Amino acid sequence: MSQKTKIIGLTGGIGSGKTTAVKFLEKLGFPVYYSDIRAKEIVNDDKTLKKNIIELLGSKAYDAEGNYNRKWVAEQIFNNDEKRQALNSIIHPAVKEDFEKWTAAQQKKIAFKETALLFELNLDKECYKSLLITADENIRIKRVMQRDEKTESEIKKIIEKQMPESEKQKRADFVVFNNGNEEDLKADLENILEKLN
Repeated sequence: MSQKTKIIGLTGGIGSGKTTAVKFLEKLGFPVYYSDIRAKEIVNDDKTLKKNIIELLGSKAYDAEGNYNRKWVAEQIFNNDEKRQALNSIIHPAVKEDFEKWTAAQQKKIAFKETALLFELNLDKECYKSLLITADENIRIKRVMQRDEKTESEIKKIIEKQMPESEKQKRADFVVFNNGNEEDLKADLENILEKLN
């Protein structure tokens, strides 16, 4: 990691408002590496990765046009920890390499790495500091129901698969409780940026 740029790992569970926080930081001029978006691109662009994923899960992992079959793959790994870990061990090194190239090109003092699995994959250990965006579970469920048209039980199943918020809060250097409005969220983020600077 280049010494000139301090990487802040930013995470938050489903419905926490992580995306809103990241967009605000970008507006302020901070570079953001979107781990989850880049992973989605890399699984389509990297030929070796593609080959390894097909070897692990079979040819249905990609559709007729050769695009990553996200929904099908998610169904294969949702209740299969062994397969999920094997898939992660294929995808994450490729994303890590991509992230290192991105970091080397940064000029700013502070940059953010947005990732859903910051603590689950121990990626916080590779960051200068970690920032968790969180909210009460009932608020998160309500937000996702409005946004994704999912049922309450579907969202609860997703939340159950994620690391408990209490555990993330223990591990994070900074925690922002995003139960209120966007203005409160922005004010909290500005306070953290002052501390970081």
